[in-house]
Amino acid sequence: MTRASDRELGMGRAITRRDFLGGVGVALTGAAVSPSLAGEPSGGRPRQENYYPPALTGLRGSHPGSFEIAHALRDGASFARAENTGESYDMIVVGAGLSGLSAALFFQNAAGSAARTLVLDNHDDFGGHARRNEFTYGGRTLLLNGGTSNIEWPEHYSTVSSALLRDLGVDWRAAAEYDRRGHEFYSSLGLEPATFFARESFGADRLVKGNPLPEGQPAPDATRLAAWLAETPMAAAAQRDLIRLYAEGAAPGALAGLSDWEKKERLAKQSYRRFLEDADMHPHVLAYLDDWPKELFCVGLDAYPALYAWAYGHPGFQQLGLEPLPELGPLLHIGGGQHGREREWGDGPGIIDLPDGNATLARLLVRRMIPDALPGNSFEDSIMARLDYGRLDRASQRVRIRLNSTVVRVAHQGNPDSASSVEVTYVEGGRARSVVAEHVVLACWNPVISHICPELSDEQREALSYGEKVPVVYSSVALRDWQPFAELGVRSVTCPGMYHTGFSLGRASEIGGYRPPRSPQDPTVLHMTRAPCEPGKPKMEQYRAGRRDILTTSFETYEREIRDQLARGLAGTEFDPARDIVAITVNRWPHGFAYTYNTLDEPIEWALFPSEDRPCVLARRRFGRISIANSDAAATPLGGAPPPRSAPAAAPADGLLLGHRPARHVLQDGGPQAGPLATPGA
Repeated sequence: MTRASDRELGMGRAITRRDFLGGVGVALTGAAVSPSLAGEPSGGRPRQENYYPPALTGLRGSHPGSFEIAHALRDGASFARAENTGESYDMIVVGAGLSGLSAALFFQNAAGSAARTLVLDNHDDFGGHARRNEFTYGGRTLLLNGGTSNIEWPEHYSTVSSALLRDLGVDWRAAAEYDRRGHEFYSSLGLEPATFFARESFGADRLVKGNPLPEGQPAPDATRLAAWLAETPMAAAAQRDLIRLYAEGAAPGALAGLSDWEKKERLAKQSYRRFLEDADMHPHVLAYLDDWPKELFCVGLDAYPALYAWAYGHPGFQQLGLEPLPELGPLLHIGGGQHGREREWGDGPGIIDLPDGNATLARLLVRRMIPDALPGNSFEDSIMARLDYGRLDRASQRVRIRLNSTVVRVAHQGNPDSASSVEVTYVEGGRARSVVAEHVVLACWNPVISHICPELSDEQREALSYGEKVPVVYSSVALRDWQPFAELGVRSVTCPGMYHTGFSLGRASEIGGYRPPRSPQDPTVLHMTRAPCEPGKPKMEQYRAGRRDILTTSFETYEREIRDQLARGLAGTEFDPARDIVAITVNRWPHGFAYTYNTLDEPIEWALFPSEDRPCVLARRRFGRISIANSDAAATPLGGAPPPRSAPAAAPADGLLLGHRPARHVLQDGGPQAGPLATPGA
């Protein structure tokens, strides 16, 4: 089989897919930025009636126009000549993501209704990574998350975090019930997960239904596993190796005779790939398993610690005789998050998926501060309400959200120890402007702070620049119908080794007035994920390579890969990529999830405990009237997602796992995170 031609794939079709901002094509040169926010901010620009970023397609996420100013600043550009707008606020928040919006709401609640707050963001939409993709086709509205995905383990939220959800009107138990019904819908039709084995990795293209190897589950039935493997194009030796991995595990080898914590320490410093290679696994086994860590860590087996693989229930460790994880201890309570990673306590839902992901929470935060921007008064009615972006930045209101505004300088007016105000300079519409506030919260990517806040010490700036955000791409693909999935009997397809790690039917939860697809003849939206990395290098270097990949890849390349992958994965049905794909939105996040410390390359204490010598602790220190937030401040993006419940059972212990730190370190880290909403989901 040869690669399909562009004509066969439909690359010439006039679908909603090009790089448009505000309905107008934008050519970006130098410091050009995207069209400005509707409304009446300081520049007095006319209202743009059709300004509605959630409906834009093409390259979204870190869209053209959102990062050029920051890159110019990084490369030495100066914005010294700024127009003084004359505006003065009690609080300015830099970053309109979930952390920044939460900080603004917390401040308003504490300071009172008379307080004035300005939120600045470089993107053309608020929410940070909590972004909504909204499509209209055939008279139907279709929603999907363009970034941060879900509410994780709300039963274990802190008091502050739980109170915030209540303040927003979110009953997580009701939300969990909506989600449960949505998940049951596809199962009620008999649709299963499947794996597409690509010829590039396995010698032949083949779709195989079923999933005999669910992550974290006990060893599968050997007969069922053998029968499933026989349908795949994996080599016979690879099939035998995979069965052996689940049935017997790897021999102890050099770990034999070591104590439990010594074994775990060795596993913490060894990649899961090396562990499998030492067990003489066939290359097809490695290719099949390599995408497993990418959902949470966005790297393959080579940068995934073997200790994590054991904790998450992956196979191969049976002969090591490792003691179960303690009920209180690291891996279940990775230091830095707003709550621990409890997996055995209570019976509440683990993950709650809303139709547009956590964009619903961002919209509710905006409604709470600017009520007339989002009609309605309940969590349910917010799903289908259309947000009026023209109401975000009006001089008459106490909270203003100003988009398309890249902050380039934050400095105290006077000595930081005694100054009574802070000046913030931002670039909007190609012009530098300045505003003043009594307090500033920097709820943005921490390395940017080292460039925009020159007053900080070299030590703190170095700490702020330490981590690398995790690059990831979420693509939303609107189809005219999903009959091919019904015909194949599948709802999701993993694609080991391909450009995207897989594709799946969109969310099916009915909430408020939202009516997701119910018939295979209805239009739908598919979700596809790409985690670009460069195997063989340390994790941080892989993330840098992935960021370069994301920023240099054209929309046409994404489109071609999407069309080709769907055409091959749905082969044998009547699916026609040239006819059936009606819109594509590529949400690229070169600076996605917060960086997490890695036991392979960094001190174990940094990765497993809230140790005080971690760079994030120094980086987030308050400086004068400037506070630092964002999920980077905690160095954890997951917000409490635990290993699967079927991982080794918890058991009482003395609080020691690796022999490094006592149990008191499982207590919540005292960082300035703004609750569970400060962290993008996986």
